[in-house]
This record gives sequence, C-alpha cells and structure tokens, in this order.
Amino acid sequence: MAIQKILIVDDSPTERYYLTDILVRNGFTVTTADNGEEALAKIRADRPELILMDVVMPGANGFQVTRSIARDPELASVPVIICSSKNQETDRIWGMRQGAKDYFVKPVDPVRLLATIAALGA
Repeated sequence: MAIQKILIVDDSPTERYYLTDILVRNGFTVTTADNGEEALAKIRADRPELILMDVVMPGANGFQVTRSIARDPELASVPVIICSSKNQETDRIWGMRQGAKDYFVKPVDPVRLLATIAALGA
C-alpha cells in the first residue's frame, strides 16, 4: 500500500517547513506536530501512514515517542523514520532499537527520503 499521509514531528518551524515542502511537492498529505505529546494525539486522531520524528524536542524526546509508538498495539504498524541532527552511530543504533525503520541526519537528503518512503510503501 503506497504511503500518502505523513506526520512530521519537529519543534523547529524551519525543519517542518523544509520537510513539508519536499513531501507536498511530491504528492503527499502532510500534518505536523511540534512535540511528542501533540504527535501521539495526532497519530491516534489522524492515523498517518508514516511519521518523520525529530529527536531533540521539549517534553518527551523522539526516542521516547518512537518507543511508545512501537510498543502500542494500535500504533505499532505505523513506520517511524527519525530525522535528527544527532549524527553519532550510537544515536542511529539507539533510534533503530526504539522501533524506527530508518534514521536520517539533518539536513535530510530529499532523494534518499523519497526513495525510503517508496520502499516502505511497496
């Protein structure tokens, strides 16, 4: 099933705009949240087909929110791609252990992002 609805979770308005612009220009429907608590509420209400998750945010961080999604039977089928400025290999490994399907370091490469979304929706 091709992915259409994507939720971007990032506390940076610039980052949300950058990712939204890439995705909307490529035909995706995008909603945004600027923290983990808002993200969990929107996931339950809107049922996105993919989540792009920042790590460093006020309140619950992206690793914690990703883990909550992965452990919730209602939400576990929604793939999460972490998009973070944290660029250490240990961060990537930790993110994947929390349940993320992929890990991108900012600035996100649009070509790689779109290819990954296509592969997840195949």
